Amino acid sequence: MTTFVDKPRHILVAVAWPYANSDIHQGNVTGSYLPADIYARFHRLVGNHVLMVSGSDSHGTPVTVKAEAEGKTPREVFDFYHGRFLELFQKLGLSYDLFTHTDTENHHRVSQDIFLTLLENGYLYRKVTAQMYSPKTSKFLPDRYVEGTCPVCGYDRARGDQCDNCNTLFESASELIDPHSKVDDSALELRETEHYYLDLAQLADDGIADWIADDKEHWRPQVINFARNLTLKEGLRGRAVTRDMDWGIPVPVEGWDDKVLYVWFEAVIGYLSASIEWSKNQDRPQDWKNWWYDLDARSYYFVGKDNIPFHAIIWPAELFGVRRLYEDDETNKLNLPYDVPANEFMNMEGRKISGSHNWGVWMLDALERYDPDPLRYYLTVNMPETRDSDWTWEGFVERNNGELVANWGNLVNRVLNMTRRYFDGQVPDPGLLNERDQTLLSAVDQGFDEIGRLYDACKFRAALQETLALATKVNQYLEETSPWLTVKSDPQTTARSLYTAIQAINGLKILFAPVLPFTCQGLHEMLGENGQLFGRPVIKEYKENTRDHVALTYDGSEAIGQWERTEIPVGRKLPKPSPLFRKLDPSVADEELARLGVD
Repeated sequence: MTTFVDKPRHILVAVAWPYANSDIHQGNVTGSYLPADIYARFHRLVGNHVLMVSGSDSHGTPVTVKAEAEGKTPREVFDFYHGRFLELFQKLGLSYDLFTHTDTENHHRVSQDIFLTLLENGYLYRKVTAQMYSPKTSKFLPDRYVEGTCPVCGYDRARGDQCDNCNTLFESASELIDPHSKVDDSALELRETEHYYLDLAQLADDGIADWIADDKEHWRPQVINFARNLTLKEGLRGRAVTRDMDWGIPVPVEGWDDKVLYVWFEAVIGYLSASIEWSKNQDRPQDWKNWWYDLDARSYYFVGKDNIPFHAIIWPAELFGVRRLYEDDETNKLNLPYDVPANEFMNMEGRKISGSHNWGVWMLDALERYDPDPLRYYLTVNMPETRDSDWTWEGFVERNNGELVANWGNLVNRVLNMTRRYFDGQVPDPGLLNERDQTLLSAVDQGFDEIGRLYDACKFRAALQETLALATKVNQYLEETSPWLTVKSDPQTTARSLYTAIQAINGLKILFAPVLPFTCQGLHEMLGENGQLFGRPVIKEYKENTRDHVALTYDGSEAIGQWERTEIPVGRKLPKPSPLFRKLDPSVADEELARLGVD
């Protein structure tokens, strides 16, 4: 029996918001979306109250860049990709309680409320600075429209707000060497403009620096070391929270009609606004506070390493600065992140994934040819948890055939088919289990604690490897007992062997389920069990006053939720089994590379 839940805890699973300007590739999925889903599914199984939220980043500069390139409005671009995100996430089985977007009335209101509260609390100030201006287009350029050479590491494609190579944050794009327009490569000049700034230095002095310095042994070293280095050694500087642009959330201050809230500032607010929106959708408008004010609640932010500064420093600073948003009780304060389990990057065939060079696995396209669970499996065993990893099509085929098909899938197929052949599909009566049988089942039962701790620590690769190792043990047990040899000479031994294997498989089904939800549900049914291991992602339309929108939500009404092995009763008639996975021909690797133009 698991020891994970004495009483259910509220777990917020906050997932990085993808820019709605391009399709999602395997690096995006393994970087944040899939680990978040695995974590959410695990905690649903153990009985915690999970709220998994995110949405499309509608206002990001990449959206406007794409719109200008295609001669469309930003709304047309983000609507198109938002719809594709919903389709992908539903097919891949990502169990968002709400995947919305940032152009909802709710998100506008919450973002403006946070801006005004920070202003009231003295954490925003106005400052006139020289910003990059394009004489060619007669307008100020947002920082992400500007590229240049990073003054710290020399990377020649650094953005105006951040260098993706070394994660240095820039107060202004003017800090870049040779800044130029990303859109038309034209030369830029500096002109004065006024903006509101978040006073990060004051927030550091008032408590954020102490919070970052506090014990965080459960944080990944690359995350906490970066946050402490930037906050405690280099020191935090003010950062503009408004920009000269007409696409975004209006600044709620009179006379600032030509400016909007900076996307880096308002997109992270989406975790809170999506929680509030979900709560309203459930007709329980105060429920979101269980995840944001309950001192026993925990919030986990699943992002890629390029998003570490925004989630380990800036978003906590915003939360600290507003403290009691929508709460009158002085003792209540918004919860700061419990963990930011940021992943490193996934490359492909030894090269960086690149949308402009069509170098990547575009996941919606891949799902036209492959089942979701094998994709989820390979992305998990290859997840870049502590260092960059590499997707290879040869590796995908080898893992599918050698581990899913030959090990786990073959185990299930052999046991259920022998049960059908030797005992007419009925779970046989084992009589008394011997020491070897009991040792195997004890190993599976102990796995719920051992593997559960790995899932809980966001060590998903290790959790999956340990589960596969247990499947190997059951295969070894089957070889040692050889029920196909004893069926005529000693049918009781065959019955005991198959009964024990069935019970072990029923436990492995749960241990694999956070990573392989589709096939584990299929196996659940092949074992004659009722109900759903999980709920299901559902696309729904929601009504607002003027902004109707489509979102992904999670129907968990039928989910049984269990983190333990249960007994499949003797005498149960099992349905006809079918293979969990299909073997892939080695030529698949060459075919996929040929799609990308590789000879």
